[in-house]
Amino acid sequence: METSGATDWDLTGTFDFHGQEVRYGTMGTGDPMVLLHGTPFSSVVWRRIAPHLAAHRRVYYFDLLGYGRSHQQHGQDVSLGIQNQLFAALLDHWEIDRPDVVAHDFGGTTALRTHLLDRRDFRTLTLIDPVALSPHGSALVQTARRHPDAFIELPGYIHEAILRAYIAGAVHRTLSEHEMRRYLQPWLGEVGQPAFYRQIAQMDDRHTDEIQDRYTEIRCPVTILWGENDTWIPIEKGRRLADRIPHATFQAVTEASHLLLEDSPETVVAAVLDFIDQPSATSAATAVQ
Repeated sequence: METSGATDWDLTGTFDFHGQEVRYGTMGTGDPMVLLHGTPFSSVVWRRIAPHLAAHRRVYYFDLLGYGRSHQQHGQDVSLGIQNQLFAALLDHWEIDRPDVVAHDFGGTTALRTHLLDRRDFRTLTLIDPVALSPHGSALVQTARRHPDAFIELPGYIHEAILRAYIAGAVHRTLSEHEMRRYLQPWLGEVGQPAFYRQIAQMDDRHTDEIQDRYTEIRCPVTILWGENDTWIPIEKGRRLADRIPHATFQAVTEASHLLLEDSPETVVAAVLDFIDQPSATSAATAVQ
């Protein structure tokens, strides 16, 4: 599933968040929809998906603080504790209210925190393999969190080899070299390598602990998509999450791993479009207005 112009990912929009530049893009017309990526990725994960959704919605996407083309610097707070504040500020900047939200991995955590802690309303919420229940963190994450300085000082070629293996472990299929470079590039070099381990060092279960007992308070229809072969967050955790959210629907996706957006983008498009057009979503939106 590819689209024309998919290699030209537009992030020309800029937003100043506490003196740090956040990059974003928009496409399409209509009611608002926001796409949130996870870690260690960027908004480029939506490149095959956003154009199809933009035929039905005005689509907004951005690079989380410290990710992709957004600002990276020493001492920066890029934790989940700041990303929901950024998302809320962007919603104000874009002057949009009650968007449809589609969120993957840490983006799912960010959306949930923004909804529950910042009290921002969504029309619908689609969660894709989200980090939503404690404890979380892969073997690499656990090791790098214990020894961040050692990993930051690794020779660049060793770091790139680790990063390649880490990203490859998130997909069921094999990424082409061109696709892999999209994910490697922001995390390489004198700025990117420390930024990669900075965001790992700041991963903390307390950011999910703050919200995971409040999922009964979610105020919008929720659907959850999960790759059956996800080795980062096993599918059993996804089913437990669905049980915690009243009336949430759950869909397992075959031959897909954690980065479902790469493994099966057509499934994501079809599921999102079906979900936002369901009577339950429309009636919920009407009831709140």
